[in-house]
Amino acid sequence: MSLSAESLKKIDREVAKYPADQKQSAVMSALIIAQDEKGWLATETMDAVAGYLGMPPVAVYEVATFYGMYNLKPTGKYKLTICTCLPCGLQGSLAAADHLKAKLGVDFGETTADGRFTLKEGECMGACAMAPVVLVNNKKMHDYMSNEKLDALLKDLK
Repeated sequence: MSLSAESLKKIDREVAKYPADQKQSAVMSALIIAQDEKGWLATETMDAVAGYLGMPPVAVYEVATFYGMYNLKPTGKYKLTICTCLPCGLQGSLAAADHLKAKLGVDFGETTADGRFTLKEGECMGACAMAPVVLVNNKKMHDYMSNEKLDALLKDLK
């Protein structure tokens, strides 16, 4: 499974940020670019990234499996990640997570039957003072998420 010319051009811009003999330093950015194109990181996609960066595939797998922002299986159109670490939990994120689970009818790591939403449990997002926080598709963070704001977000994304 190859990547588009547009994605390869984006990866080249990331590679250019590092010394020529350290192309592999762009692996995290390259995986995000590949995921943005494909929606998730199939083994074939990670192999394409490894080949392009001149890395052993296992080194790419190690990165992709370590960080929670990479999707190693297909997800819904909207991946909602809610921080459930202790500081956020104490500020209402556990209750917010329960609200999302009830509204969507799924648990963490599951996707709604219509394929629209995947709910993920996240680690610290560095926004403890603004909890509960929800990250949509690893790109946009929503803060101070009351039940009403969660309902409005789901409605906006439908």
